[in-house]
Amino acid sequence: MNSIIFYKEITMKKIQSSGAPDAIGPYSQGFVTNGLIFTSGQLPVNSETGEIPEGIAAQTEQSCKNVLAILEAAGSGAEKVVKTTCFLAEITDFSAFNEVYAKYFVSKPARSCFAVKALPKEALCEIECVAKA
Repeated sequence: MNSIIFYKEITMKKIQSSGAPDAIGPYSQGFVTNGLIFTSGQLPVNSETGEIPEGIAAQTEQSCKNVLAILEAAGSGAEKVVKTTCFLAEITDFSAFNEVYAKYFVSKPARSCFAVKALPKEALCEIECVAKA
């Protein structure tokens, strides 16, 4: 039996926000496609100063702000996030990370959170997400 599958053209729109730091490599801050927004991982870099604050709480706060700036540039927001992936340099920072994260992602999207060996720029955390456009 033959199956015919029709593909419609997929459009992708690149997201660029001055409220989040520029990519430090060959990638974009995010893309919108098929009604979804995909952000790149956001380190806790302040887009105005280029600095990373000290401590897990301040870094989590900055990473959350960076993710939200990208979502806002795409016409979305934290309430439309369906999935986050969170990376920690130290799993012992899990509780402190959660305290700050919970203030920003009050809708409690699906999430993966795990420790990695190291993050760029010696950051303590990084957050990426998928959201509804």
